[in-house]
Amino acid sequence: MNGQMEERQRINPFFEPYNTTHDTVPFDKIRLEDFEEAFMEGIRRDDEQIEKTINNPDKPTFDNTIINVDDDKDGYYDLLSRVSTVFSNLLSAETNDEMDALAQKLQPILTKHANDVRLNKRLFERIKAVHAHHRKLTPEEKKLLDNCYEGFVRSGALLDDDGKEKLRKLTEEAGMLSLQFSQNLLKENKAFTLHITDEGQLAGLPDTALEAAAVAAKERGLEGWVFTLDYPSYSPFMTHADNRELRKRMYMARNTVCTHDNTENNIDICKRLINIRRETAQLLGYRTYAEYVLKRRMAGNARNVYKLLDDLIEAYKPTAVKEVEAVEKMAKKMEGSDFKVEPWDFSYYSHKLQLKKFNLDAEMLRPYFELSNVIKGVFGLANRLYGITFKENKDIPVYHPDVKAYEVFDNDGSYLAVFYADFHPRKGKQGGAWMTEYQGQWIDRKGVNVRPHVSVVMNLTKPTEEKPALLTLGEVETFLHEFGHALHGMFANTRFESLSGTNVWWDFVELPSQFMENFAVEKEFLSTFAFHYKTGEPLPDELISRIIKSRNYLAAYSCLRQVSFGLLDMAYYTKKEEFTDDIIPFEKKAWEKAMVTPQLPDTCMTVQFSHIMAGGYAAGYYSYKWAEVLDADAFSVFKKHGIFNPDTARKFRDCILSKGGTEHPMTLYKRFKGSEPTIDALLKRNGIKKVSKK
Repeated sequence: MNGQMEERQRINPFFEPYNTTHDTVPFDKIRLEDFEEAFMEGIRRDDEQIEKTINNPDKPTFDNTIINVDDDKDGYYDLLSRVSTVFSNLLSAETNDEMDALAQKLQPILTKHANDVRLNKRLFERIKAVHAHHRKLTPEEKKLLDNCYEGFVRSGALLDDDGKEKLRKLTEEAGMLSLQFSQNLLKENKAFTLHITDEGQLAGLPDTALEAAAVAAKERGLEGWVFTLDYPSYSPFMTHADNRELRKRMYMARNTVCTHDNTENNIDICKRLINIRRETAQLLGYRTYAEYVLKRRMAGNARNVYKLLDDLIEAYKPTAVKEVEAVEKMAKKMEGSDFKVEPWDFSYYSHKLQLKKFNLDAEMLRPYFELSNVIKGVFGLANRLYGITFKENKDIPVYHPDVKAYEVFDNDGSYLAVFYADFHPRKGKQGGAWMTEYQGQWIDRKGVNVRPHVSVVMNLTKPTEEKPALLTLGEVETFLHEFGHALHGMFANTRFESLSGTNVWWDFVELPSQFMENFAVEKEFLSTFAFHYKTGEPLPDELISRIIKSRNYLAAYSCLRQVSFGLLDMAYYTKKEEFTDDIIPFEKKAWEKAMVTPQLPDTCMTVQFSHIMAGGYAAGYYSYKWAEVLDADAFSVFKKHGIFNPDTARKFRDCILSKGGTEHPMTLYKRFKGSEPTIDALLKRNGIKKVSKK
């Protein structure tokens, strides 16, 4: 009886103060049914606030209109933002069939609400009035006003009624298709397993891979070994397995996901998304979707994007061709002159060549990259650069046992942020790695600096019964990359949440993340944490030397791979006419000039290319290479003054990491560096351009 009474009295946790450490999300109290109720109430409150704003009899001002629209948190917290953040993050990191079904149900409702706000004529009239006539504003206020006005215009506020109705239909359809794309991809990736019971088929695989595969089998109630398409399982298999037929099976499984004749096929979804975005852009007065997107990017236009990609092809392709030829030569030496290297062979034989040239591979380094030590190393790096410290707090609720929660303290001991780290693959988690937030940073009207709750989600090697989680150097780089995004979020120090942290132009957002990757091959950094997990011995200088010497192994090949993705992205989103091509042959032709290895007719990247189909990087994938120019240039400043130089780090924090999107990215960068970046530092780092010796 008491239980029933408690149930009737239970309050949805989204509806009241969290009453947790730093007001962190009470994951342990949230139930699935809480989401829909909170979404509906959040929409109601949003509508109420908008009505209050547009019915205000006072003359529209920055304070009574723009702040209300963008960042109002007076009276009560922004419920819709609160529940949306938790739900969308869990949908990527810890979903299930019930959550997926709820997402399908909610998507059109949320898209309609977003359109109702952005296409509200009376609301826009107030915003337009403030944009034309306003009090003297600070640079940050002016940036917020411009962003607010342009955001409404870019969302259709200037369209006539017919145009608005068309836009509503397009955005609602795009929202549903993007969600379906992601759900299909997750299901397809998790559906495949390679189950092996014959130990003879495992030749070449290292113990770490075998132990992980044995755990995966045991988790499924199977004998033997199970390999999956999750990166920590797939990559070692493709690199080490001697059984060529099984490598082919794994490769084809991974590279044909969402192309099969089943309900998870993404081909038609991709075609429609490409056309929806083109139609949307043209409805808003742009010739192509790329033109629409690039108006709010550092690149500015497609011509500049193609110039970057073409310059990289010209600089890197000759070296990339030689790199591939060297791998093929190694394969023929091992297998005979008639042997033809297929895509499922490349990782295997390139690894053999790496061993021959540098006597180095990922497995040699794993014992020195035990996860808890890597965490200490990454946190120690942040401490050395910026003076911040991390303290795990097990009282902060988390959404899965794999997740660790930390309090972050600034160099003066004051509270800075909450940091969540989610390390390992699992059933309900998308592949890849990303940074997100459960709470942004802003300064409220009472002057309180509300600090962010930042999260990084990765798919790193899991521990086994015999060993702790032992990472590859590549996984250490992934951790550093996402941690760079996290620092961008944690150091945020702006007045308005929509301008804080990683709320910057997308070809600038990768600078802080890619910048951090540079430390992965620096001896001064490696010596702080890389200790053998059994003996405690430090990573030998000789191994560090081999890491540094092998740093540029296949660098040109890897660069062109990224360039090829950029070319594919631009090919889709620079189309002026309806896209009617067959996706697979179109893809092969689109990136052909960056290709240095043969292409297979049945494989397809587009249908699993979340970045450009469902992840916000459409017409923006070039950003990784654009930002790589910036990060190499920025790190050259650190190299000049010392990689741990506190003055250089302070300048990087003050000029870039803490400023968010309050100013133009190039203004921020030049304030740090003193000049615009050039491609020279990247070419030198990759060994394409020789460093002159004095």
